Amino acid sequence: MSRRSRNRWVGLVYTTPALAFVSVFVLWPLCHVLWLSLTSRSLLGGGEFIGFDNYTRAFADKSFWQALEFTLTYTAYITPILLVLNLALALLTAADTPLRRLTRTVIFLPVVIGLASSSLLWYWLFDQQVGLFNKLLVDLGILTEPMIWFRKAASAQVAVTISVVWKVVGFGMILMVAGIQAISNDIIEASRIDGASSFLRVRRIVIPLAMRSIVMATVISVIGSMLAFDQFYLMTKGGPRGQTFTSVYWVFQNGFARFELGYSSALSVILMVIITSATALQLWLSRKGSKA
Repeated sequence: MSRRSRNRWVGLVYTTPALAFVSVFVLWPLCHVLWLSLTSRSLLGGGEFIGFDNYTRAFADKSFWQALEFTLTYTAYITPILLVLNLALALLTAADTPLRRLTRTVIFLPVVIGLASSSLLWYWLFDQQVGLFNKLLVDLGILTEPMIWFRKAASAQVAVTISVVWKVVGFGMILMVAGIQAISNDIIEASRIDGASSFLRVRRIVIPLAMRSIVMATVISVIGSMLAFDQFYLMTKGGPRGQTFTSVYWVFQNGFARFELGYSSALSVILMVIITSATALQLWLSRKGSKA
């Protein structure tokens, strides 16, 4: 056996566990969902092949498109907030200061907490009677009386956004810190010698050279927002009057509350196509911008 053939077999041996994992936990479930979307399968069993009837029903489902519209609005609302905070915190923690490790730890700590646990925590913090958040706002004079945050869709979305930002901002910060620290100190020092201000260095040097990390953090943020479920399920329960139903929440309702597994699978496939298209568009725009 030649050296080249032996290297191929060695490479195949090393990649076999990863290929097996992807096949069992990614490819097979994906193929199974695609098949279920073409059936009238119930969560309790049974069902038959019905072709694309589930997709026809989905495109006529106003509730699904309302949920998708809310999800897109939520994504457009929270993504810029996370992007700005991620970059600002990354610039602060990337600096060589004695408190750098402490600030990184404090900001990153909520990331290791489960999303369900953090959502329940913030649900109680926003409670009208015993919530610390209301008491703080009343004591500061911002509110005259405790507020019921989950009575209206707008205030409920603000409450959820605050909880999610607290939970995930540290992850994007770490990604951007890695990109910023990969920039050569010689470039930064040369810009200082040339008299560039801190703002100009960030705008002309740091952001362009750390763009890959920024794009990665943004893509992860968009995907996470499009797949939002736990925080709305635990904090708003889709209310008030179904105005905070997300796309994944509606998929859950059809699959596990109404037992329509085939239809919920079709909704999942449509959502997957939308998220994949949005991610591809983001990556294409970022590459086009970097080449320009």
